[in-house]
Amino acid sequence: MKALVLAGRTGTMSRPYGDAVHVANRPVVSYALEAIKKSGISEVGIVVDRHDDPIRKAVGTGAAFGLDVTYIRQDRALLGLGILLARDFLDEDDFLVLHGGEVVLDDVPGLVAEYERSDRAEAVAMVGDLAKAGSGPVALVDEHGHLAGITEGHGHPAFDRALVGAYVFSPAIHQAVMSAGPTWYGGYALTDAVSWMIKHGATVLAYSARGYWNTVGCVDNVLDCNRELLRRIDPLILGEVDDDSELIGPVLVDAGSTVRGSRVVGPAIIGVGTSVSGSTIGPHTSLGPDCQVKDSTVEDTIVLEGATLHGVGPVRGSLIGRDAHVGAGPAGSRLVVADRSRILLTAATGEETRG
Repeated sequence: MKALVLAGRTGTMSRPYGDAVHVANRPVVSYALEAIKKSGISEVGIVVDRHDDPIRKAVGTGAAFGLDVTYIRQDRALLGLGILLARDFLDEDDFLVLHGGEVVLDDVPGLVAEYERSDRAEAVAMVGDLAKAGSGPVALVDEHGHLAGITEGHGHPAFDRALVGAYVFSPAIHQAVMSAGPTWYGGYALTDAVSWMIKHGATVLAYSARGYWNTVGCVDNVLDCNRELLRRIDPLILGEVDDDSELIGPVLVDAGSTVRGSRVVGPAIIGVGTSVSGSTIGPHTSLGPDCQVKDSTVEDTIVLEGATLHGVGPVRGSLIGRDAHVGAGPAGSRLVVADRSRILLTAATGEETRG
């Protein structure tokens, strides 16, 4: 069995968050690769678009994950099209598909095992809690545990399961993608292909997610993923923490980082080479590498590589982009800051200056 990660940008989080979504200081695609490795699969294709530099930098050949990675380029972020483009890589093998915009932490090995246990299924689709479906597709599961239908709307009460972006397919999916044909906008929808399989008598099993999963299609979901992953970290101090600082709960202080005169409440991560001084950090905060945080209070927030926060706080529920500079913020600010932005918040007027 092979694996295919559909990591071409869908546009939902293209801006202001940046070209590569990170949670708990790691790109989302790395969690997919770990799940693939745990499933016993070694050959992986990653479908990427023209914004693929961050993914290639993070993944490389896949050797660090114990995987052999092949990159497959597509110009339009359409899930069904990604499978078509990967046909030469996939050949006639069964394969696991993971959506690059989903974080599925616990259930991928179980999904693969469900497919391998069945000698008749042509596909297995992961389903989950409807509350997490957002605007995504929802599924109807019959009394035999088979996927009986998919719809994009949430108006039908029988369609009560979210369709998670994780599947295992037999080679029959290739005919389904082609037969379902392009949509009205010229693309190939993976859900249309699965619906075509169901309509034409294929056995498509539904596998219910038991562990954590979520999409990274919006800010609140990204922060929720960050909280969950931070809850799983092991406390470790590799950097420098002075005697005037206090660490409470699980905190990872990475190599080359410094914490001076500060209070860090876990779960939290202080990234490689990051400097924290005179500040209160966390809980549920990840500071990326080479950040500078001075005289600030930051909670439940993701701060990406190279960002600077000075005299800010409290900042809660925020995403701060790479190389962004934020200063002098009023109490209770909530920020979604694009990469390389520069913002000045004045406490007196609450006005923002952006550049």
